[in-house]
Amino acid sequence: MAAVPVILFAYARPDLLRRTLSCLRENRVPLIYAFSDGPRTADQAPAVARVRDLLRAVGWCDVVLRERETNLGLGRSILAGVTEVLADREIAIIFEDDLVCVPGTYDYLSAALQRYRGDPRVMSVTGWTHPRVTPAGIADQPYFDGKAESWVWGTTAEAWRGMREDALLLMHRVAAAGEDVSRYGADLPAMAAVEAEKNIWAVRWLYWHILNRGLCLRPPWSMVEHIGFGVGATNCTGESWLVNPPLRPCPPIPTRWPEPAEHPECSKLWRQICSERPTIPGRLLGLARRAAGSAVAWFR
Repeated sequence: MAAVPVILFAYARPDLLRRTLSCLRENRVPLIYAFSDGPRTADQAPAVARVRDLLRAVGWCDVVLRERETNLGLGRSILAGVTEVLADREIAIIFEDDLVCVPGTYDYLSAALQRYRGDPRVMSVTGWTHPRVTPAGIADQPYFDGKAESWVWGTTAEAWRGMREDALLLMHRVAAAGEDVSRYGADLPAMAAVEAEKNIWAVRWLYWHILNRGLCLRPPWSMVEHIGFGVGATNCTGESWLVNPPLRPCPPIPTRWPEPAEHPECSKLWRQICSERPTIPGRLLGLARRAAGSAVAWFR
């Protein structure tokens, strides 16, 4: 059986990319499809060049490198890159250049993808979770969440089909199907409303899961951490509740994987988190209310 490739997205932070590559090497990743976005401004060209030097210098695994001449930005880069790779590959694991993982993460996610391959209920897997959104009593076994993840995740070509529709259209379709567009947080309609303006992509993936009643397999504790908060980040520009406690060793790969079914606490935990944290500025909150209202009106 062919090895599961890693799709890696990089931009202009060579110091962070060096750490990401180090953990991928430690995980013995055999194949990387690397997408290097072009500089947005002339002053970022030297950092982009250093990133490309790092990617070209990888000698411990096979690398297929795509160097963009122009700047697509985070959202368009991920949508285009994942679509390109999954046109030829059935499954893949996706990293960005500011994410690190513990040893064993690649094997764990590869095993999960292979286990649920062909099961339409399981649309994705991830190495990330957080104590505040992890249901009680999980112990050392993975669980299923109806909310997709965008920090170190894996999926199949079949599950990715349909991602050409934008987030607002998918949100309207979710409402038309009688589903709650805020099931996993009041921030989702706001993010859908600014998807194009902010060049983000993950909210589209979330609504695609909801529309298809798809599931994301999460580990019992996080194997992944985001190291890109702060200056230079595209979206994560400050400290956040999303920062995890110190990472623990990789959970054991299950001998018996769970039957696909969402844990009943998941949506409640996500809604609670999103109602507690004041992360939606007033302008976006207004957009959220209008977007959610238009979705309901469209449904009626």
